[in-house]
Amino acid sequence: MKIEVTQEKLSKALNIVSRIANGRVTLPVLNNVLMRVDNKKVTLTTTNLDMAVVDYLPVSKSEDGVVTVPARLLAEFVANLPKGENIEISAKDTKVTIKAGKYSSVINGTLADDFPELPEINEKEAVVFKIGVDEFKTSINQVIIASSNDLTRPALTGVYFNTIDKELAVAATDGYRLAEKILVDKVESEVAAIVPTASLQEVMRSLSDDVDEIELSFSEDLVRFRMGEVEIISKLIDGSFPEYRKLFPTDNDIEVTLPKDELIRVTKLAALFAREVGGSITCETKKAGGFSVKSVANEFGENDSEIDTEVKVEGKVNLNSRFLIDALNAMDENKIVVTFSSKIAPVLIKNVKSKKYTHIIMPLNS
Repeated sequence: MKIEVTQEKLSKALNIVSRIANGRVTLPVLNNVLMRVDNKKVTLTTTNLDMAVVDYLPVSKSEDGVVTVPARLLAEFVANLPKGENIEISAKDTKVTIKAGKYSSVINGTLADDFPELPEINEKEAVVFKIGVDEFKTSINQVIIASSNDLTRPALTGVYFNTIDKELAVAATDGYRLAEKILVDKVESEVAAIVPTASLQEVMRSLSDDVDEIELSFSEDLVRFRMGEVEIISKLIDGSFPEYRKLFPTDNDIEVTLPKDELIRVTKLAALFAREVGGSITCETKKAGGFSVKSVANEFGENDSEIDTEVKVEGKVNLNSRFLIDALNAMDENKIVVTFSSKIAPVLIKNVKSKKYTHIIMPLNS
């Protein structure tokens, strides 16, 4: 096997694929990157058995062959070579030689026989969506904050891609809050798939500025993200996602329109005093004084801030300050609507104009 490639291209590709080869695996070969040259097509591949990352590397010269090399060592070695250098990598049996100008190194690789076979998407049965990168990144960031890290509830440790009323939506919940974003307005195919949060985080890290569109392909138990020269294939989470739209409150009787930046400010101020009470703050509507956010901490004192707004119904609700700040930071607009009830019911937060993003926070006991 032999390839010749620029330092910049190889370093970028190795940086992307080497992240999941993290050394915390039971099979040593999973710490390696599979380098394959087949009919002038060069691929770099890593896997942790739940997810695989493939980079199709453009090279100037190549000779067929295959070998696996310690991913982190190779990535760090190439990253420290001078930019602008042409790098030649050749393999004979398991000895991998790397040359760049006056720099040379030999790395002990392994035969590719023990490298796991990658799962493949059934192209004939796959459901495919194409989405602009900017919209995809924004949407995933808006919902991923609500996903859970509780491994005893695996269905909640991912993001749910589902079609509702000819729209593709993404949703996540940890049982205390819920976020949904309409990703694509009009779709013909249907899907209901839970993508692991870890896989989506890897996709987000692998997106480059020169890619405008991302292609998502769903099969029965796999999803593939194709973005330029990079592909990430991930297993789906086997489980049932909650019928989350039933949690959307329909009879909240208190509604206020507020400036997002000011609400973030007063919430952060209240959160400073709420540390010893688990971040609990009280939001209250007052006909005489608008919307107030307050907290009381016996050790530090108390805080009470108000925002002028029209109030028709008085009431109050206790919320986790961090959850509220996360929700507000995810909003697209500076004017937002907050609705809640004088009874124990989910608090709904939405943009004034755009109806595509919905965030729900469960109230704390008073």
